[in-house]
Amino acid sequence: MLIVKKFGGTSVANKERIFNVAKRCIADFKKGHDVVVVLSAMGKYTDELITKAKEINPNPPKREMDMLFTIGEQMSVALMAMAMDQLGVRSISLNAFQVGMHTTKTYGNARLKRIDTERIKQELEDRKIVIVTGFQGVNKYDDYTTLGRGGSDTTAVALAAALHADSCEIYTDVDGVYTADPRLVPNARKLNAITYDEMLDLASLGAGVLHNRSVEMAKKYGVQLVVRSSLNESEGTVVKEVVKNVERMLISGVALDKNADRISVFGLPDVPGTVFKLFNTLAKANINVDIIIQSAGHDGTKDVSFTVSGDNLEEAMAILQERKDYLGFERIESDCDIVKLSVVGAGMMSNPGVAAKIFECLYNINVNIHTIATSEIRITVLIPAKDAVAAMNAVHNAFELRE
Repeated sequence: MLIVKKFGGTSVANKERIFNVAKRCIADFKKGHDVVVVLSAMGKYTDELITKAKEINPNPPKREMDMLFTIGEQMSVALMAMAMDQLGVRSISLNAFQVGMHTTKTYGNARLKRIDTERIKQELEDRKIVIVTGFQGVNKYDDYTTLGRGGSDTTAVALAAALHADSCEIYTDVDGVYTADPRLVPNARKLNAITYDEMLDLASLGAGVLHNRSVEMAKKYGVQLVVRSSLNESEGTVVKEVVKNVERMLISGVALDKNADRISVFGLPDVPGTVFKLFNTLAKANINVDIIIQSAGHDGTKDVSFTVSGDNLEEAMAILQERKDYLGFERIESDCDIVKLSVVGAGMMSNPGVAAKIFECLYNINVNIHTIATSEIRITVLIPAKDAVAAMNAVHNAFELRE
């Protein structure tokens, strides 16, 4: 049996936790399994690197930031191999170059194209635990690239797919996927299982336990994910294609995205091609958008609003201002005092009244809804940031998701 195990930064934040992870991996190895381990940088080390970079250059080149970031994961994997050696088990640490993690050329948010598996297979056949750097790859120029937020999750799933692993275990500081963030909703309940589609929506909408790109890849290649805690032995949550009816609930979870900012573009020409030009401009800058609302045309113009990640707000606003004459709008505004609250569940497809219940719940606690967006398995509203936690708890309780 081949198992890929991914551990986040908090799981390897210090000496004690490194040895804890090493022992967990060795336990499966000694049962006769092949084990591949993917690690993030230790604790908040990536944040420390960002601080050091900004001290030198407030606007550092993205290529050089990727070169700098790779230090964190390389330190984690080397220390883990040393820990395993200390515990008497053979292992080897490999970085993106040594594995052959080929990516697109984009610095800071590259996509994996293919993985060379020969080196890893050789080391596994030699009965070693293979420890691989997460979050990083190599582009066609032989430069390091990083995979963006949640990149280590993506590395783990991609390796599991390429190696045809039997399981991909994602270890975090929580013991599974909950109906809501237990730090914000104390009575949130852990799920035994959840579908790829539900997990993908929850991950895309602010549930930080898994990154949406990793879930998308797991669904595409049929990789079964298990979300577990690195701090205890609980069973965790299985993410898979189908969940048995007996486990199905109307709503699987409530997610809150505090990193969503809204941009409103006023006075766009009300002619064909305008919206294409607007969003193509942002796409060329690799800026993702969500929750797009277009108003009815008036006086030959129309207004469009959409959300972007808070990390991209400043860049998006600058690009749009720079292209104002080309796009032909009158003015743009941004709003940082909003959050995205989303309710997700495959059960809502066949149950009318879910939206009405959400709106009634928010009305009862006097929360104003700015924008609404829906899909078959989720309903998302933009609400004032000050109401975020109260609204999340109210909706969670209204659907009786608590323990």
